[in-house]
Amino acid sequence: MTINEHLTEFAGKPVANFRHEHDGESSDDHYGSGSSDVPPSAGDVAWRLGTWFDGPDFGDVFRKFLEEVETAEVTHLIIGYWGASYDKGSVPDPVELLVGAANRLPVLRAVFLGDIVMEEAEISWIEQSDVTRLFDAYPGLEHLEVRGGQGLVLRPLRSHTLRTLRLESGGLPAAVVRAVGDSDLPALEHLDLWLGTGNYGGDATTADLAGILGGERLPALRHLGLEDAEIEDEVASAVAGAPIVARLTSLSLAMGTLTDRGAESLISGQPLTHLARLDLHHHFLTDPTMDRVRSALPGVEVNLDERESSDSDWLYVAVSE
Repeated sequence: MTINEHLTEFAGKPVANFRHEHDGESSDDHYGSGSSDVPPSAGDVAWRLGTWFDGPDFGDVFRKFLEEVETAEVTHLIIGYWGASYDKGSVPDPVELLVGAANRLPVLRAVFLGDIVMEEAEISWIEQSDVTRLFDAYPGLEHLEVRGGQGLVLRPLRSHTLRTLRLESGGLPAAVVRAVGDSDLPALEHLDLWLGTGNYGGDATTADLAGILGGERLPALRHLGLEDAEIEDEVASAVAGAPIVARLTSLSLAMGTLTDRGAESLISGQPLTHLARLDLHHHFLTDPTMDRVRSALPGVEVNLDERESSDSDWLYVAVSE
């Protein structure tokens, strides 16, 4: 699986690309310098800001956005490609820019950090930083999605407003996984972690998932995704006895290296028939085990698409590099 399309919708709002004077693109969903079209209200769309290789400095693009858009109304913001240190040596830190602009974005509620496709940078190349700072600057943040694990830092935090947290990575650091479990997030309803592989920094073990699977700090969680993991069988075994599962309506162990061993752990563990959905797509199950999973979960929407060869000795996650 490759990520080759930018977002067209984010957290319930259509995406509008902010166009600056260096952007030659012309599209109905582009607004800003050189455009005669403006959205009815700056708060009606999810604004996407970005540059490209050899394009204008992202810091300049961000400043133009603050100057030209009624940012006091902006609720949803997507940060696209901002450059890379391996190309330019030094690039702006989008988190730092967002923190510095907090007084200009008083109603910001949803942020996607890293809407970057394969043609711009592989997911393992995306250089992140300490995203915990966003919660200090925007205490009303409800929705955060981050793509890329290189340099990603998350410290234990407390938020009474965060409802959705998604961390997409070809390799998620164990410290980040532990920080999620050590955070007090009483309003969090949706959590997705792409754990990835050790080759790209994904060094989390099931022990690092203990805080999440225990669920004490996640009383409102209804969807849990522990995905894209090279240790998916071990994750499945841990989930099979995890206290948090009883309160979920949706569970995803998709995109990883799930085999018959992990599936057997799932269906022989605690009941899962209360789930509305179980997503296992991209897996390495045999036909008999797929049949067993379906028959064990009548009434549950089970996604067993994208079956990979169970005869292969090479097990691979859907997204790594």
